[in-house]
Amino acid sequence: MRTSTRASGASPLMYVTLTLVVLLSIAPLYFMLVMASRANSEILSVPPPLLPGDQLAGNIERVFANEDVQFGRALLNTLLVASVATVAVVLTSALAGFAFAKLRFRGRHGLLVFVVATMMVPVQLGLIPLYMLMTEVGLAGGLASVTLPFLVSGFGVFFMRQYASQAIPDELIEAARVDGASTVRIFWSVVLPALRPAAAVLGLLTFMERWNDFLWPYISLDFNHPTVQVALSRLSGGYYTDQALVMAGTLMGTLPLVVVFILFGRQIVGGIMEGGVKS
Repeated sequence: MRTSTRASGASPLMYVTLTLVVLLSIAPLYFMLVMASRANSEILSVPPPLLPGDQLAGNIERVFANEDVQFGRALLNTLLVASVATVAVVLTSALAGFAFAKLRFRGRHGLLVFVVATMMVPVQLGLIPLYMLMTEVGLAGGLASVTLPFLVSGFGVFFMRQYASQAIPDELIEAARVDGASTVRIFWSVVLPALRPAAAVLGLLTFMERWNDFLWPYISLDFNHPTVQVALSRLSGGYYTDQALVMAGTLMGTLPLVVVFILFGRQIVGGIMEGGVKS
């Protein structure tokens, strides 16, 4: 007797709920687009406009033409800092996570506890010592000061360690050793491909964190090396705030995140589906 299984269809209530969630999620982005495409006088009108206007190109041009903000340089700086930090965090976290999960060495449990303990320290407590250190080594004011401290992540190490311990069987590593593979070869050829879904998630979270970071770049960087969040704070500063200009700058600062989310989101879903099929 042949049996077949079919996934039960979602109920209408589920579709309604998902539709509401999607609408609520894109509402702020749509409102930002509407405000960025209007003149400042229209934004302050009552009731506020609900449809996009024809001022988007002009507002974006004014954002990039503002010499006090240097928004174009801020975009490039933030892209460089976030990209370098993302690659470094994913690589170091994968290495350390593999070591903690699958390698046996003295003191690994104590080191893991120390790594987890670093996650409990508020970031604000380290700002003053970190700034003093960057000043002492001559890096304060430049992009290196907002890049070097974030090349490793305690959360990333713990996250990859947890994923590696569950996703990679010990038998797979032992089989590679029997075939004569070294530890480095096992990592690159066996472990790293298996960690692809977790690496995509960690890469996405790290890139968003570095892109949206404001406090440390605001403290550490000088006027000639802004990031996106620092540039946006300059747009909204002063005695008079041009809301249309701020919204246009916010829109331009958000688009790269949307693109990265789309690219990494496909990797995440693909990796999860691949793992589900294999299991």
